[in-house]
Amino acid sequence: MHNTVLENTRLAFARRVALVLAFFMALIPLGHKMPSFGPLPSIGPFEAEPLRGGVLALSILICVLWASFGLQAKGKARWLGGLADITLVAVGAWACWRFYVDVRAMHTSIVFFEPSQAWTSMAGCMVILIMTWRIWGAPLALVAGVALAWFLWDFRGDFVQATTENLWMVLDDGVLGNIMDIVLSTVFPFIILGAMLEGCGAGGSLIRVSLHAMRRFRGGPAHAAILASSLFGAVSGSAVANVVGTGVITIPLIKKRGFSPAFAGGVEAAASTGGQIMPPVMGAAALVMADLVGVSYLTVIVAALIPALAYYAALFASVVFECRRLDVDVVDVVEEDMKVTPQDWRNLVLVGAPLAVVIVALIQGASPSGAALTALAVLIPMSFMNPAVRQRPFALIEAFARGGLSFAQLMMAVGAIGIVVASLSSTGLPTMLALQLDAFASHSLLLTLIMAAIGCIALGLGMPTLPAYLTIIVISGSAMMTLGLAPLTAHFFVFYFGVASAITPPVAIAAYAAASISGGNPISTGVASVRIGAAIFALPFMFAYNPEMLLLTEAASEAGFFGVVMVMIRTLMLIWMLMSAANRFDAQRLGWPETALRLAIAAALISPVATVHWIAIAAAVALGVLNRLRARAVVVQN
Repeated sequence: MHNTVLENTRLAFARRVALVLAFFMALIPLGHKMPSFGPLPSIGPFEAEPLRGGVLALSILICVLWASFGLQAKGKARWLGGLADITLVAVGAWACWRFYVDVRAMHTSIVFFEPSQAWTSMAGCMVILIMTWRIWGAPLALVAGVALAWFLWDFRGDFVQATTENLWMVLDDGVLGNIMDIVLSTVFPFIILGAMLEGCGAGGSLIRVSLHAMRRFRGGPAHAAILASSLFGAVSGSAVANVVGTGVITIPLIKKRGFSPAFAGGVEAAASTGGQIMPPVMGAAALVMADLVGVSYLTVIVAALIPALAYYAALFASVVFECRRLDVDVVDVVEEDMKVTPQDWRNLVLVGAPLAVVIVALIQGASPSGAALTALAVLIPMSFMNPAVRQRPFALIEAFARGGLSFAQLMMAVGAIGIVVASLSSTGLPTMLALQLDAFASHSLLLTLIMAAIGCIALGLGMPTLPAYLTIIVISGSAMMTLGLAPLTAHFFVFYFGVASAITPPVAIAAYAAASISGGNPISTGVASVRIGAAIFALPFMFAYNPEMLLLTEAASEAGFFGVVMVMIRTLMLIWMLMSAANRFDAQRLGWPETALRLAIAAALISPVATVHWIAIAAAVALGVLNRLRARAVVVQN
């Protein structure tokens, strides 16, 4: 018992040290993008070599301390684990130092690579793979490992030159290349902003206000969970963080209303997953998308708006149909500890004001990082509006440190992505796969989209959205664009299915997190989350065939106001048909033939051909009227 307590104490101390280092590490990329204010000079930007190498080395140290092999091992394995920890830190630091020295040398002289540099590059990649596996799990590490193995096999006759030139000692497509630069320059300020928004103490207020707003709906806390998660998700941009942040309160309340544990967890998982597609933050993948496509982040935000609202409308509809099926009554009573106070309304400003600043700054022409930093400058002094922050101001420092920790952990995933991207681009595999995909699909956009969707979901199982999105867009992006999709539309399609993987069994990480709170079966919760969030699988096809749905695109300009409105109407009809079929209930229970017919109508509503979707609209209205008339007849008969 004493040994267990001592081990836990040591691990807790190591993690406190990791948080302290994360706090100071977070200041580095923050200073990198900090603009000048009046007489105060800007700190950055820093030179690429020391910045990328230094941040990666420090991130490895922080992650090793947080997920220590040695301190979490038992018995004799503790010493081996401790030795492994020290080795990982030492090798990672050495590889980052060699990156700094060798890349700087290449600016001033001709460098002939030696075997020691190649082995240093390989050692750095192995540290990244091990830490990725430790922090993010096996799927991402396995994908990166397979990509690295393919790279080594393809360049088996030129190991020294190919390894150093493509994997490590390079500033463009290597592990410390462009993807890391985008994350450091653009994504990082939003990670810190999200962490500070969570730490300002407004999360509980969001939930209480949502419960208050939804108290007269039959779904009650289920609808409140959707509303709260959409607002919280706009802040966090992380499905699992959203589940943990709001689910601990909403899931028990949903169960109390009479819903099953699987449904309660499924609602929270599906709603929390939608946070990654809800503007304005949307997580790291959307920020990277803006850089890769070459459009402003404001364009990405506006393009994401209608699909995101449609997704949450579908979640509301799913709860409505489930309430009808279970005959749940309205309970206009809110528990005492969930009642809204005046301070809760004031706390909403802590969320609304920074997000409004982000949008206004982007409209005024600021960069994404500049907008995030401006919002951060507004949020920190405003946080003291909350008495809880005034009583414990250290909470803001802790939130900042946890933002740095999240960033350090993300750097491991970014390193793994760098291995994948470098391996694929240097071997020419994406081009070969795109040609094979094009040949297999017989120039069919539908088949190409289906294969890309399957690939995204498969790669995304247990993997963060960013690496799944980047891997698939590298492989299938060119094929989709060749078949007529605009670059932004193709990227959004892949992005949506990367997000959907969080609720897709068998490795539905958001659903599993929700199941741990609800006490439901993880697989059943995953199935329920797919049923509730079914729209996330249909909406990408909707905007792929109707790109005017993504506003501020060329297609939207061509379609005009009426065309955009018609797409919105068809999207609402699609939600009605799809979600009623998924729940097998509308005004009354649906038989299997009508369920299948509604799914067929939903598919027809996606078609851009006017004749097809007008017939589908008429059929949807007719089915809805008939279903309601039959339901009334049953009521009269009874």
